[in-house]
Amino acid sequence: MATASIYLNFNGTCEAAFNFYKSVFGGEFGYFSRFGEMAETGGFKVSDAYKNQVMHVALEIGSTLLMGSDCGEEQAPHFVQGNNFSVSVTADSKAEADKIFNALAAGGAITMPMTSMFWGDYFGMLTDKFGVNWMVAFPEHEQA
Repeated sequence: MATASIYLNFNGTCEAAFNFYKSVFGGEFGYFSRFGEMAETGGFKVSDAYKNQVMHVALEIGSTLLMGSDCGEEQAPHFVQGNNFSVSVTADSKAEADKIFNALAAGGAITMPMTSMFWGDYFGMLTDKFGVNWMVAFPEHEQA
């Protein structure tokens, strides 16, 4: 069966965002490269100002791969931070859900505080300090 991963694009803040996500979820980067490395190995033209930007980074969160990049120089003038998606995280406990939610919310904006919902999940929504939308849940109904 096919698998899906989450790929986030940033305009110069990818490294800071992924260091933040690593501090929230733990783990190590499975891959981390900069645009300057691409230029050195593939002969691609990358300006000096852009060589230190992140070309690709990957962080495992459970069985999901969260990946990201700074948009390339040619896309930077057209970059728009999207609000048509959210990264959804399911925690193993209510305490873990609160921990993840509060960590991601630091410096961001809470859309919906964590609360028990009518469908049986303990659930909340926020936008982190990098403009990424998150939904955090713990399925309370499965614990009954």
